[in-house]
This record gives sequence, structure tokens and C-alpha cells, in this order.
Amino acid sequence: MEKQVQSQEIEFTEFDEDESLPLFFTDEAIQAAKDAIASEALKPGENLRVMVRGGGCAGLSYVLDFTGSKENDFIMNFEGLVVYLDPMSAMHLEGTTIDYVTSLMGMGFKFINPNATKTCGCGSSFG
Repeated sequence: MEKQVQSQEIEFTEFDEDESLPLFFTDEAIQAAKDAIASEALKPGENLRVMVRGGGCAGLSYVLDFTGSKENDFIMNFEGLVVYLDPMSAMHLEGTTIDYVTSLMGMGFKFINPNATKTCGCGSSFG
């Protein structure tokens, strides 16, 4: 069964209408993120942040966090899931799909990044 990838218009004004979103979320990832947000005591304006940080066994690590927006953030809305993405992270994540998987090995968010030239075994680090 093929998973549906959801995307909507970006609310951030620096994106041209003909540009594509830097990130995509599957339906499963949207629901899992919404469930996580519902279980947290977030302050108004705090939403999901997707970012890349230096480190990890392959050079860069994926990070998901709940924060407020920052200046120059890209702000995306996926069926009511508001996502913040900083410009530096967007360069590394362009075209990435975030999925939520459940398997015998566990469950969690999976990044499918076409820009990654190497990845680690755990899937949370890339180069």
C-alpha cells in the first residue's frame, strides 16, 4: 500500500508560488506529530520544528522539537500541523519526506532524504 504524502501552501512570504515545499509529511507522520503535540503542554505559538544539527555518526543529525518560530523560518502547514524550518536546515532537507513507521524494530519518525549521501544504521544521522 502506497502512503499518501500531504502538503499545503507555505505561509511564509519569501517562497514564490512556483517553488516546491522543502519538506513533505506522510499522513502517518502528520497524525503522529499531532498526537505528540496533544500530549504536550505547549505554549501558544509553539509547534513542531524540524532541523539539522552537526553531529551523529554520519556527520549531521535530524532533530524534531517543539518551539516557537524564529526570524527567517519557513512556516508550513500540513493539514493543521504547523512546522517551522530554518533556512540552513532547509538546504539539507530539500525534497525530504518525513514518515512515521511501526515495525518489529520499533516505531518512530523516518526521514527519507534524497540529499543524503551516507546514513547511519539508526536513521537519525546522515551526511
